[in-house]
Amino acid sequence: MNSATVRNLLVRGMLAGLAAGVIALIVAYFLGEPSVDSAIGLEESHAHSHEHEVELVSRSLQSTAGLATGILIYGVAFGGIAALAFCFALGRVGRFGPRATALLLAGIALLAVYVVPFLKYPANPPAVGDPDTIGKRTTLYVLMMLLSVLLTIVAVIVGKRLAPKLGAWYATVVAVLGFAVVAGLAYEALPVINEVPDDFPATLLWRFRLSALAMQVTLWGGFGLVFGELAERLLDPKPAAVSTGTAVTAPR
Repeated sequence: MNSATVRNLLVRGMLAGLAAGVIALIVAYFLGEPSVDSAIGLEESHAHSHEHEVELVSRSLQSTAGLATGILIYGVAFGGIAALAFCFALGRVGRFGPRATALLLAGIALLAVYVVPFLKYPANPPAVGDPDTIGKRTTLYVLMMLLSVLLTIVAVIVGKRLAPKLGAWYATVVAVLGFAVVAGLAYEALPVINEVPDDFPATLLWRFRLSALAMQVTLWGGFGLVFGELAERLLDPKPAAVSTGTAVTAPR
């Protein structure tokens, strides 16, 4: 793949990430923000010194411009990175076309980058978590994410090498099972963090976590579909109509 094609795919990846970010923003605003507001209200009802606190950034700004800026910048950034990964993966992960490769890559990235770490260290709304442990929690989450990405790469390599001997189906099963076993061992080895207060509403907690998961699924799924279509049009354009040399006269 030449540099011009890679550059064109990079631009399309960033545009696809931006488009997916817009869709994810809608999901986050209508599904996630109500849970955040409820959690903040719960936190404020338990705070005794709230009247002395100064609000540096208003909640309305956080839930609109702040939310949009964060999601859209994230969408553009991960779209560019995913496009470069697509350039490397195309033709190396199986006999898939650009659309199928983009969607497969988005699904694998969703699992490796978000779902697997999420199952160990799920997202928590405001009022949940000790501020003194935020550094530890962030470090553990990033460690789990990096381990998940590394295991995914190893699983793909193992599956590719076993395919000639076992066939594509059994090689995939072995690679997936190996990934699950090692990820399970990592779950057991890494410390458990449970800082949810006993009186925190379980419904609110899980509504927030499901909305966070829905936003990520929308972001990665939307990217896979949009980028797959853009990459397909670039790499496999529809052939132009071939002239047969026969004159066609329009009916009078």
